[in-house]
Amino acid sequence: MSEDFYEVLGVSRDASEDEIQEAYREKAREYHPDVSDEPDAEEKFKKAKKAKEVLTDEEQRQMYDQLGHDRYVEADKHGATDNGGRGAGGMGGMGGGMGGGQGPFGDMSDIFETFFGGGGGGGGSNRPRQGRDLRTGLTIDLEDAYHGVEKELNVTRPDTCSDCNGEGHPPDTDSQQCPECNGRGQTTTVQQTPMGRVQQRQTCRRCEGEGTIYDETCSTCRGDGVVREDASLSVEIPAGIEDGQTLRMEREGAPGERGGPKGDLLIEVTVRDHPDFERDGADLHHQEPISFPQAVFGDTIEVPTVDGAVELDVPGGTQSGETFRLSGKGMPRLRRRGDGDLYVQVQVVTPDSLNEDQRKALEAFAEAGGEEVEVEQGFFEKIKSSF
Repeated sequence: MSEDFYEVLGVSRDASEDEIQEAYREKAREYHPDVSDEPDAEEKFKKAKKAKEVLTDEEQRQMYDQLGHDRYVEADKHGATDNGGRGAGGMGGMGGGMGGGQGPFGDMSDIFETFFGGGGGGGGSNRPRQGRDLRTGLTIDLEDAYHGVEKELNVTRPDTCSDCNGEGHPPDTDSQQCPECNGRGQTTTVQQTPMGRVQQRQTCRRCEGEGTIYDETCSTCRGDGVVREDASLSVEIPAGIEDGQTLRMEREGAPGERGGPKGDLLIEVTVRDHPDFERDGADLHHQEPISFPQAVFGDTIEVPTVDGAVELDVPGGTQSGETFRLSGKGMPRLRRRGDGDLYVQVQVVTPDSLNEDQRKALEAFAEAGGEEVEVEQGFFEKIKSSF
């Protein structure tokens, strides 16, 4: 079975018209020949366009859902969309005692006209539509996230063709009424089904719903009305932003359709790992080495923060792995008042080489009973909690 229209656009079978239009715009931007380097991009672009035409037409979509993809395509291929035509692909064989639309309930075409015929059709495709959102990424340092910063971001994005103002044709080219739809922008087809004749309206394929065709297309955008551009944007990074969060720049996305506004640009921020700190929300964690005498006698040491070094009092008798909290020395809280905390875990460093004086002093300490370790109750619980 070939890929059906819902799969082509990547939407669910109960997707709304707006979701289908948005999915089509994404596929069109991805596979348009001016944008994509994939060898089968043009074919994928055509499939997405066909899928959009059918699924945004309420009547066609109902018929598509009724028949299924293969039978719908087969019927379309064999002229089932001609007025009064009977679809191929086995549709006639399902008629049973209802040939020509007649059956125990009479001519079913009147019932189908009530539900499928009459005004409307085209799914409102002539309405202005907002352009799709675009996504990109930006990597910053922890210091940038701490202070907040303005960054220049270079992006390549679709934009309205300036040569044709997004119309897809030169301003002075000759135009004429579309002979396919007689200027209405829609075509009406009648299809014979096992339950009678069904009238459908769909967007005209030749003029794409405009009702007018032009003698020449824009050579710059090849009639699409959209080109790629390189843009340099200034992005405000707020203080306290976290890794993986997304910023939104309004109206910096893809151009809208039929005069609609541009979409937005979504920027996912990555914060680089820092050699001195591990981050946990607004809190920071740091490991600081101290010597054995500092741990025994206590000392005032300098520890780094993102905003510069500060002093930390290490009390005598500090154990390796103990953690000290420096209030307000962490990261700013994004769009909230106050800063997080800095947690400093000290690690007592055992020297791997000693000079003669140090060795004699340590030997004297050991002879005085320093090699015996007395552990107070709860010591191991403290060590566990520090990790």
